[in-house]
Amino acid sequence: MAVLSPRRAGWRQPYAWIVWGGVGFFLLNLAALILSVVVDSFAVSWFGTWLPSAFTGAWYAEAWDEFGLAEVLEVTLVVALAVVGLALLLGVPAAYALARRDFAGRRAVTLLLLLPVLLPPITYGIPLATVLYKFHLAGTMAGVIASNLVPALPFVVLVLTPFIEQIDTGIESAARMCGAGTRQVFTRILVPLLVPGILAAGILVLVRTVAMFELTFLVSGPDSQTLVVALYSAAFTPGIRAAQAIDAMAVVYTLLTSALLVLALMFVNPAQIVAQVKEVTPE
Repeated sequence: MAVLSPRRAGWRQPYAWIVWGGVGFFLLNLAALILSVVVDSFAVSWFGTWLPSAFTGAWYAEAWDEFGLAEVLEVTLVVALAVVGLALLLGVPAAYALARRDFAGRRAVTLLLLLPVLLPPITYGIPLATVLYKFHLAGTMAGVIASNLVPALPFVVLVLTPFIEQIDTGIESAARMCGAGTRQVFTRILVPLLVPGILAAGILVLVRTVAMFELTFLVSGPDSQTLVVALYSAAFTPGIRAAQAIDAMAVVYTLLTSALLVLALMFVNPAQIVAQVKEVTPE
């Protein structure tokens, strides 16, 4: 009599079929939802039938003109790149200090730094927006960049800390014995070795910033809206707008975020981030 391996025997358990059936049902509904938005963005009209009566690409041109997608994409790019640059500039030294220095309260500092990751953005978004309004930064590009920097910086520290810990400290010691100062060790030794981690952190922050709705919505103005906030405004601001044009804008946003997400997964391992969060989170 053949003996089934534990893995193959697991498939015969009823709960396994229930779990995979639920996952399949969820994915099927998600695919149907996305497909309906894509089809509607090309539909001339679609009422009460399985498929639209005719297809056109004119809704994308209308969305580009009506919603000012060129300006919105420019603002999104400027905000995202500025947040990435500032987050890396501040996060690389912070990650190095947490990975190499042992000081009192190190665990508490790391946990406080990760609070913007662990908490929903809206919990600290409203007090943050209040402060930005008080200093007249709300409604400006600077305010949007500052608000998005709050959750972006922990991502950089979270990704780069394991990369720094994997670098042998003997390399730094050897460089110092050869006369290199702290700045030279950091810029000529560590930074070149950290390029993969820096690239991964930068792409991850880029994805996070493009997809961040709550913080951007609370502090953005007419000239400082990113794509996700502009999409929300197009869908829910009072006025008569073609649903197909809004769906076309949603498809553009979905393609942009999906491309960035695929690019991020090529350089960063999500399991590594989860392990780092577990390490600094108290039981």
